[in-house]
Amino acid sequence: MKDMGMTDKQFNGFIRFLIDDIKEVQEEKNEKKKEERLQKILDNLQSTLED
Repeated sequence: MKDMGMTDKQFNGFIRFLIDDIKEVQEEKNEKKKEERLQKILDNLQSTLED
């Protein structure tokens, strides 16, 4: 079965979500929560690569 790629619009939407998540991490004042949120983003990115 052939893998289907993303369209440019889908990729741009993915990047927008990623930018929003990173901006939220930047605004977080609590260092523990900041690290947890950053780890969640990294885990999600890793999971996306493995799919």
